[in-house]
Amino acid sequence: MTTTSTEPATTAQEPRVGHATLLAETAGYLARLGVPEDRARVAAEALCYGDLTGMDSHGVFNLGRLYRPLLESGRADPAAEPEILRDLGACVLTDHHRALGLWAASAAMDLAAERAGRYGIGLVAVRGATHFGCAGVHARRAADRGLIGLIAANCGGQRIARPPHGAAALLGTNPLSVAAPAVDGHPFVLDMSTTVVPTGRVRTAARDGRPAPEGWLTGDDGRPVTDPAAYDRGEAWLGWLGSRPETGAFKGFGLGLTVELLAALLPGAATGPSPAALAGDGRPGGTDDGIGFLVLAIDPGLLRDGFDDDARALFGTVLACPPLPGHGQVRYPGHREAELAAERRRTGVPLAPSLHAELSGLGLRLPVLQEN
Repeated sequence: MTTTSTEPATTAQEPRVGHATLLAETAGYLARLGVPEDRARVAAEALCYGDLTGMDSHGVFNLGRLYRPLLESGRADPAAEPEILRDLGACVLTDHHRALGLWAASAAMDLAAERAGRYGIGLVAVRGATHFGCAGVHARRAADRGLIGLIAANCGGQRIARPPHGAAALLGTNPLSVAAPAVDGHPFVLDMSTTVVPTGRVRTAARDGRPAPEGWLTGDDGRPVTDPAAYDRGEAWLGWLGSRPETGAFKGFGLGLTVELLAALLPGAATGPSPAALAGDGRPGGTDDGIGFLVLAIDPGLLRDGFDDDARALFGTVLACPPLPGHGQVRYPGHREAELAAERRRTGVPLAPSLHAELSGLGLRLPVLQEN
């Protein structure tokens, strides 16, 4: 769950499929796994959003690898009904009872937005949740209503990254997204992990045979590791934003711990830091069960007049910033993704050949679009 400025360019060899077809086939597959049709559609939109906006590490790459096992094992319950445990009006505590996060996180944002329309702010704290894909797709639901949206999630009891100077993994990638209206048709959408990249970016690099840039992974000796497959072999650690302690890794770790506080400790979800984290060899472990969310919506129009005009002016100024020689347009988070999504709705969504074959093997019918 991260912004996409460093995503690799699509190669000419990648087949393209129609977005509407990809969306319908993904929804149908989730429905065959027991997800009710209306929820399967919302879940498919969240999943395909990753491919539409260039964040393929959080797109349909995860359909067979992550979501199918979650549903088939019962770790995600396709029929689960989120339950409100405490309702204070502007603040709500809910238990998702292992509902599929791809749709349930959007439902939580819709609830937060509804409360924001009544109180100016809506906060939904969630426990018992499951993986929700791209954080930005859920935060953007608020922006599309003219609201400011924020969503953060921990990784339940899963432990992936260790603190700077620490010898044991304590936290997950702990994603965070903030979205708001900006230039018309191009909302501000910050979508990031608090680690330097999410694990999906490492795995798609390994799938594509690309090296990991220095700073993503380090070995036990503290030296950079550029073989992305070393992560799943247990030979490399995922770094925090800032990469190294001397270049700001404490800030990334602090953000990750902040997400753990607000998204897990507040609602009473499972946490990475636990006695189990300090037992054994300290390697990554645990499972992403019992995830927690913090979902927040703010209605700026109830606080003051003129927010929309000021937002257009602020983000328009960012776009107008002159670039350095040899560089393209200065953009804000979400602008490039909005343009890429519009292009891919017209021309099709590129899929790696191996992924297209994998999805076809799952029974998705994805005819390749012909080049014009």
